[in-house]
Amino acid sequence: MDLILWRHAEAEDLEETDDGGGADLSRRLTTKGERQASRMASWLDRQLPEGVRVLSSPAVRTEQTVIALGRKYRLRDELRPDGTVDDLLAAAQWPEGKQAVLVVGHQPTLGQTVARLLGLQAPECSIRKGAVWWLRQREKNGQLQTVLLTVQTPELL
Repeated sequence: MDLILWRHAEAEDLEETDDGGGADLSRRLTTKGERQASRMASWLDRQLPEGVRVLSSPAVRTEQTVIALGRKYRLRDELRPDGTVDDLLAAAQWPEGKQAVLVVGHQPTLGQTVARLLGLQAPECSIRKGAVWWLRQREKNGQLQTVLLTVQTPELL
């Protein structure tokens, strides 16, 4: 099973939100963030396997990021900024799911998920805004392994 983690692109600060600074979920992408989302979406569209499930946090900035992909997606409350690694893995049905899943979400949860699945000593990885981390679970020599297939940032596209 593939688990593709996409951090939302650059978003406005809380003080810049339409409601005057407070609602984290209402933060929108900046102009730079829109370009990041578009670049990454174009790359992902060429790479994603057939039948991939796409899940997004209900935050405005994550939904704006996933809309750039132009595919059907589902908003999941478990992927909100205050969600946990367990919430994310349950929503993605990792590792039991039969199809690849793209999750559009937030730090630190995405970085914590990468650290846990790769067995890192650090509690989380730093994931850049707009970046994708692509993980795969496989069986090798009778053991289940999680491998990192690629890390891509919009700046390198």
